[in-house]
Amino acid sequence: MNNHEIDYKIYGDDMQFIEVELDPQETVVAEAGSFMMMEDDIHMETIFGDGSGSGGGGLMGKLFSAGKRVLTGESLFMTTFTNQGRSKQRVSFAAPYPGKIIPMDLSQHDSKIICQKDAFLAAAKGVQVGIEFQRKIGAGFFGGEGFIMQKLEGDGLAFVHAGGTIIKRDLLPGQTLRVDTGCLVAMESSVNYDIQFVKGVKTALFGGEGLFFATLRGPGSVWVQSLPFSRLASRVFAAAPSRGGAKDEGSIARGIFDMFNGD
Repeated sequence: MNNHEIDYKIYGDDMQFIEVELDPQETVVAEAGSFMMMEDDIHMETIFGDGSGSGGGGLMGKLFSAGKRVLTGESLFMTTFTNQGRSKQRVSFAAPYPGKIIPMDLSQHDSKIICQKDAFLAAAKGVQVGIEFQRKIGAGFFGGEGFIMQKLEGDGLAFVHAGGTIIKRDLLPGQTLRVDTGCLVAMESSVNYDIQFVKGVKTALFGGEGLFFATLRGPGSVWVQSLPFSRLASRVFAAAPSRGGAKDEGSIARGIFDMFNGD
């Protein structure tokens, strides 16, 4: 085993956080900004990249590792939390928005998981957080995640977060699942990922579901979320008042008010 072996417990239902229990000298790596709380003997350190050493030694190796994270839209830095005491210590990380935290033992998924760019939350030290290029032009331009997705490699535990309710589907060889491009959370590397155009002009233009959906072909496991953050954000933005709270947005009274106000 190259990764640290960590224990964990997930708390909450829709607004979850995860508590990681570290033995002496064990380390967990977390996405910048996910920290919630920690006990006294935990030492926190900001590092370039994921700290796995996969980019090679020296400054250039660290810069290469950090540069890969920039391509996925993440921060240059990650944070490590190491137990420097003589007994078990705990550190906790919070989900960034309503949804579920999914623990993934990479050793049970052929040591590699491909996930959406903002899904990674934390992992045992040694897990490599890299990039996965989509080789197909259609998947790159219309896949909702662009050409680049995250890949998590190693033989330890990694924790992924997604919105709403998460469902895991195990696809048989040749079995196909079509999903909204934003609802795909993660998949095993054996799954074939492509983008398919919605058939029918009326459906494509007026169906309200977009022009494309993702086609996932087995064998392998896929994880799908019911509420992508982009969908949640668009609903909040659409419902938010554009002016001061003194006016009732969207009402007939608002229209009359604007007419007499000269708007």
